[in-house]
Amino acid sequence: MDARAFDVPRYLSVLPLFNDLSPAELERVAGGCHLRRLARGETLFRVGQPCEEFHVTVTGQVKLFAISPAGQEKVIELAGPGHSFAEALMFAGKAYIINAQALSDTLLLTVKKHAVVDEIERDPRFAMRMLAGISRRLHGLVHDVEAYALHSGLQRVIGYLLRDQVAEDCVSGEVITVSLPVSKATIASRLSLTPEYFSRVLHELEAAGLVHIDKRDVHILDARRLAAYPGR
Repeated sequence: MDARAFDVPRYLSVLPLFNDLSPAELERVAGGCHLRRLARGETLFRVGQPCEEFHVTVTGQVKLFAISPAGQEKVIELAGPGHSFAEALMFAGKAYIINAQALSDTLLLTVKKHAVVDEIERDPRFAMRMLAGISRRLHGLVHDVEAYALHSGLQRVIGYLLRDQVAEDCVSGEVITVSLPVSKATIASRLSLTPEYFSRVLHELEAAGLVHIDKRDVHILDARRLAAYPGR
């Protein structure tokens, strides 16, 4: 994608946070945005750096992660296209409490705090949309914590594979292909599992005739049987 030809107002208009804004409002917010390219492995921010903006992944993938005192990495979130992050910290006026790194060549749209605050002062309804977005993120994190506490590792892996499937997929009998967007080690960390355990579960599901693994493609042979697999 050519960043020079990127239409920022038009892109903002399809994001949930901004899709109710008028063309004039979109132009104002766009004036407080800039595009940034990150190469694979490049750091966007680190713990302790000031947060005066939030970010939206346009293309690519960004890993949000923490490092334990022992040096172990825990993936908090994987931000793919259309995914925004760091809004809450920006409003709190606090430094970043996690790290962000590009997992592939990535194009980011960064939205400066002043652009958002100015729009909130013009139209308080915009603040409600921001709060709704932050609430959805919080709900997702609570759901993750619940899954880690109450679900087995096997359940977490199956839930991850079926996360984007709707009821119709589970009864169609058609093969569903899930392409792992990042390495198995990164997904394992996201699910609070070891890479070895994650691979072992995949091989168990393959041996049970539920999936077929082809590098990063996991072909779900029977979604309904997978959803009902023992342990879930």
